[in-house]
Amino acid sequence: MLTYAIEDFFHFLQIERGLSDNTMLSYRRDLKHYMNYIEKTGRKQSWDTVTRNEIIGFLYVLKDEGKSTATISRHVSSIRAFHQFLIREQIVTHDASLHIETPKKERRLPDILSLAEVERLLDIQENTALAIRNKAMLELLYATGLRVTELITLKVSDLHLTMGFVQCFGKGSKERIVPLGDVAKNAMEKYLDLSRQKLVKNKQETALFVNQHGRPLSRQGFWKILKGLTRDAGINKSITPHTLRHSFATHLLENGADLRVVQEMLGHADISTTQIYTHVTKTRLKDMYKAHHPRA
Repeated sequence: MLTYAIEDFFHFLQIERGLSDNTMLSYRRDLKHYMNYIEKTGRKQSWDTVTRNEIIGFLYVLKDEGKSTATISRHVSSIRAFHQFLIREQIVTHDASLHIETPKKERRLPDILSLAEVERLLDIQENTALAIRNKAMLELLYATGLRVTELITLKVSDLHLTMGFVQCFGKGSKERIVPLGDVAKNAMEKYLDLSRQKLVKNKQETALFVNQHGRPLSRQGFWKILKGLTRDAGINKSITPHTLRHSFATHLLENGADLRVVQEMLGHADISTTQIYTHVTKTRLKDMYKAHHPRA
């Protein structure tokens, strides 16, 4: 009974909400953890017998396990969405998650690269087809702030070089248009002209970025490439694909870009998500002041 309701919920998320695979995996992981806890309490027959106290008990277990505030908040969101689904489908008569408070998230500032580090990372010797592809991918990421999932799911038809923009589909399959700078545009032209046609084995392949076997590049494949390029550039920071997205947003704001414009380019639904980068720029200004002002 418990499992059936959760599977129905996942079907609802996939069909009606159109959530990404990564978001679906998060929901599945959180709710499996939650269901295992509920089963251990002895209430195995019906979700209608679950109470607010059991949910709070589960959250305390997460805290005792050393889970971060962000992880606990994500579990609360998953549990709320699930119980709201149960009410909507009339599987239960009450919402046990009502009035469950979400812990305040820690405002952790994202790691970013300095302009000098970006230059070093993007200084790739384009002497092979794969090197030309790597240069194009990183130039595109830094120029647009795309998420890695958005990057690897791009199709050739999503690139509009003549008009100078790329079309992508973000979280919830929301479409957005992001402009390309001249440097990224030139790198993409070079990749399409000199590299992709050598890598692609099947001429019907629509993926923009492919691996050495001519198949669409995976997240893991991109991670491996980025780690190698970071090492080659002599950068000691722990860089993730999101680091370039963070750097893109921070550098735009430092150079006077409007917050709403940055929000639009990043595909943030809520501007409060974008505002974290204003804190980053203020922190960097303070650090620079302390490092260079004689009376700091």
